[in-house]
Amino acid sequence: MGLYDVIVLGLGGMGSAAAAHLARRGRRVLGLERFGPAHDQGSSHGRSRIIREAYFEHPAYVPLIRRAYELWEEVEQASGTLLLLVTGGILLGTPESPMIRGARESVRVHGLAHEVLGPAEVRRRFPVFAPDDAMVGLLEPRAGVLFPEEAVLAHLRVAARAGAELHHEEPVLEWIASPHGVEVQTARSRYEAGALVITAGPWAPQVLAELHLPLTVERQVTAWFRPVDLAAAFDAGRCPVHIWQVGDRSFYGFPLLGDGGVKISEHQTGHPTSPEDIRREIAPVEIEDLRRDFIARYMPAANGELVDAGTCMYTMTPDGHFIIDLHPHHTNVVVACGFSGHGFKFASLVGEILADLALDGRTTHDISLFSAARFPGD
Repeated sequence: MGLYDVIVLGLGGMGSAAAAHLARRGRRVLGLERFGPAHDQGSSHGRSRIIREAYFEHPAYVPLIRRAYELWEEVEQASGTLLLLVTGGILLGTPESPMIRGARESVRVHGLAHEVLGPAEVRRRFPVFAPDDAMVGLLEPRAGVLFPEEAVLAHLRVAARAGAELHHEEPVLEWIASPHGVEVQTARSRYEAGALVITAGPWAPQVLAELHLPLTVERQVTAWFRPVDLAAAFDAGRCPVHIWQVGDRSFYGFPLLGDGGVKISEHQTGHPTSPEDIRREIAPVEIEDLRRDFIARYMPAANGELVDAGTCMYTMTPDGHFIIDLHPHHTNVVVACGFSGHGFKFASLVGEILADLALDGRTTHDISLFSAARFPGD
């Protein structure tokens, strides 16, 4: 049995960052993870993630993402690893679509650099895109690509160099909290600490079952395609990351990164699942639906050979906003979950926030949007 200042339960995107921030503040940190480092069984994998500033979900995210950019740069320098590639980013939809309206509100509130392009200008500047005549593009210069596996590994390296003890392949079986501290039982041992940070990803509904949070886990499919035309125009120097709102559906994609194909997926249309029950096999019809419903119409130059495909899980809240808060019954337990398919870009900042909450019980960042109290429960 070891005594630590803080135990971090789960070492994916958020947990690895929390461990790094806590350890760099000189705390005795134990990180626990049921799988290996930067594994592909949860939500922090898939080779690429979009980072963007004109945040259509809510203007309150903009100050947070600005700080996240700063912290990504810090961990890049500390780890010596490229984690963020700026490509620019474009949102494509009708002017009345919630995505475009939301992004323009964030731009207005925070004075963000951007351009609004008509469909002909979008097609001229980015020939791989074929928007409808009713669409516009909102182009922002600071958006780009995060590399999730590299980011998790970088945070783990920073944490370990600062003295954190990181245990992989060690599932947590139980945790208990009292005013005097916390105890965590794993498949190997029992550990004590002053505080606990829970970053369990799609396992959060189980790990936090007593809170009855309205979390749902969804299976997502991502695919990589070989371009059939305009291959040079898919290069990261010419093709921005992109998100499309087509009616009530959303799609997203990336430039060509290396020789792995062009990554394209639909956002938030997954089927309910659980970490134990997720179907990892991808049916041919799932790829053909993506081709028919989006690629053939809006990115026909990408509609080539399927290079690869994979699955991951979103842990959704009803309103699509995160949960980052102190446990309502235990002030020495911090919870972070429900990142709803758009949280990874904030991982560098979430680690800082979780360290603040675990050590001080508060943070200077405005996280009122993420209060667990907005949902009825125990």
